[in-house]
Amino acid sequence: MDSLLWGIDLGGTKIEVALCDPAKPGQALLRRRCDTSAHLGYDQILARISSLVAEAEEISGRRRPARLGIGTPGAVDPATGEIKNSNTTCLNGRPLRQNLAEILGCEITMANDANCFTLAEALWGAGKGEDLVLGLILGTGVGGGICIGGKVLNGLHGIAGEWGHNPIPGEDQPCYCGRCGCVETVIAGPSLERFYRESGGEDFRLPQICERAGAGEHLAIQTLDHLREKFGQAIAAVINILDPDAIVIGGGVGNIPLLYEQPTREAIQRHLFNSELKTKILRPLLGDSAGVFGAALLSAQRD
Repeated sequence: MDSLLWGIDLGGTKIEVALCDPAKPGQALLRRRCDTSAHLGYDQILARISSLVAEAEEISGRRRPARLGIGTPGAVDPATGEIKNSNTTCLNGRPLRQNLAEILGCEITMANDANCFTLAEALWGAGKGEDLVLGLILGTGVGGGICIGGKVLNGLHGIAGEWGHNPIPGEDQPCYCGRCGCVETVIAGPSLERFYRESGGEDFRLPQICERAGAGEHLAIQTLDHLREKFGQAIAAVINILDPDAIVIGGGVGNIPLLYEQPTREAIQRHLFNSELKTKILRPLLGDSAGVFGAALLSAQRD
């Protein structure tokens, strides 16, 4: 029996398939990708995934396995089996797992992209060896996943780890989800850019703001201080509930060094129900491979 793990990362802009050997963690025997072209609709996405799997078979000389892992934007609703909360909106309300199982002729294990990131970093990346790993996505949006004992936690509603839609006290910015004051409206990349702009700055992207902070600009420094304090407040609430061994931060905002510095740990500590913060806060090791590697690892797990 072929021991390779097959994973598919279905993203907003690209679809990628990878064949991974568990004996060589963090590597891929084969990787292929194509554009998602979501504007062409749901059926076109199904066709592209099918074509990509067939291409991987032809190039690798391996037959597709009995089980495939797939990472998606959004989540599978456990009650209906349909995709929900996806920013690739043509997927919402669709039985993606069932449709792909029929088209590909194999069993499908599916999780959202943040869960795949977390699983990969927990088993093959920065969180390797830790029992409870919290993976955070800090970028255009804010998401997360939870891995306990090498298994992804999905939860009753399929929303475990979605800390980006917890409220931050005192914040009232409207969120796309229909609520106000969500973590995502405060510390996502566009939210920090808005904070800088509304505080009197120009219309700069976050990397430029970070550069200006490094050059000593007061307003840029104020924006990063805002990130530190609000991140500390938001993540402390999650630590108080999960008490993870390690937190791995991915996404563009996760590249900002201050998140890993002592003042940020102190900002978390101020809201923590413990006298000391022992949780490791780590940079990811797998880069943009984490999503597809996590999807491959899903294929070895049961939902």
